[in-house]
Amino acid sequence: MPTGRLSGNITQDWEPVVLRRTKPKAADLKSAKVVNQALRSGAAVETVRKSAAGTNKHPSAAAVAPARKLDETTEPAAVERVALEVRAAIQKARVAKGWSQAELAKRISERAQVVQEYESGKAAPAQAVLTKMERALEVKLRGKGVGAPLAAGGGK
Repeated sequence: MPTGRLSGNITQDWEPVVLRRTKPKAADLKSAKVVNQALRSGAAVETVRKSAAGTNKHPSAAAVAPARKLDETTEPAAVERVALEVRAAIQKARVAKGWSQAELAKRISERAQVVQEYESGKAAPAQAVLTKMERALEVKLRGKGVGAPLAAGGGK
């Protein structure tokens, strides 16, 4: 009959328990509270601004200029702008659908200023933006036949 005691040699296997803090998430490190606390404690804080954030500029356009090897002191580089026929096609298709510039911008996930720059001819054309406009307006904006309706397949 058991007496509540175990017979034999009893050993306990103790494993150390280590409690660690979880690593802070990237979003938590960017919060104003954490940045201010780091500044107060004297820690080094680095802030980086994305060079083309919220603009229609793309890094690939900046890489092309050095390849041309233009002497900017005597001959400034000509920046390509949206062609007159493309500007007119965008505006005509947008008005035909009854959309404002802001509404077109919302449909293509761009800022209203981008659409305004394309219609006024101030923007440097980006293929990605033109593609989104083509799909939304259902009008060809690149290549031959600018202003023609897109094919049913939606391709070029």
